[in-house]
Amino acid sequence: MITQQKKQTIKLIVAIAILIVILISVAILMIKYEVEGEVNMPFRLSKIVVVGTAEGVETEENDAKWNFSIYQNNDVYFYIDKAEKAQEDLLIKNVKISNIEITKMPQKGTIKTYMPNSNAGRLYSYEEQFLVSEKLEYKGAAQSSSTNLEIGSKGGTALIRFSNSNIDQYTSNKDEEIIHNGTLLQKVNTNKEEIAFSVAFDFTIETTKNKYQTKMTLDMPTGNIGEEENCYLEKTNMSDIIFKRVK
Repeated sequence: MITQQKKQTIKLIVAIAILIVILISVAILMIKYEVEGEVNMPFRLSKIVVVGTAEGVETEENDAKWNFSIYQNNDVYFYIDKAEKAQEDLLIKNVKISNIEITKMPQKGTIKTYMPNSNAGRLYSYEEQFLVSEKLEYKGAAQSSSTNLEIGSKGGTALIRFSNSNIDQYTSNKDEEIIHNGTLLQKVNTNKEEIAFSVAFDFTIETTKNKYQTKMTLDMPTGNIGEEENCYLEKTNMSDIIFKRVK
């Protein structure tokens, strides 16, 4: 016959066992979340495109026919799509690129980050007003407009430029024509290894309901810049980019 004390002991053991199972289950879910992050986001980062090239930026006038500083530019495009099963009324509130850090400095040049040019003309301008200091934010709107720093509230594109400026100075009276592309690096005897750098930043997608964030690192320039006129990288496998919900 089971005594009252034994009954209490059995109840205690069962309760402890249930608690252990719950704690283990919670721990497994937490570990899984750390590894996989949010797997059912209403908006997903579907593609990243990096376009690399080089150009000469004219400096002070002198007697030379050509006189400019060499810039190596990396234009990054982030494509965000709405998930098929997402709520119809759920919209993108904003997309932010923040906490930008150059984790590997180049041997030549200075890294500067630019937002798209809001003035008429070329997409990017090297004026100080277009430098990105703390963050670059795209507001949700009817459709994407890079010059207005707007992204489609149902999905769109955000872009930013990481520029390696003042790599070297090129002066010449011999060239009949200058073509502004990656081959300019050959004119100042610069190879990819000398201008290679890495940049890390937080990438945040905020919807009208929740906010999701990931830490991203990009190595630039891509391809064989210097040997090729322009370099193009398209990334569609996002398995290494883990978004997590933030408050």
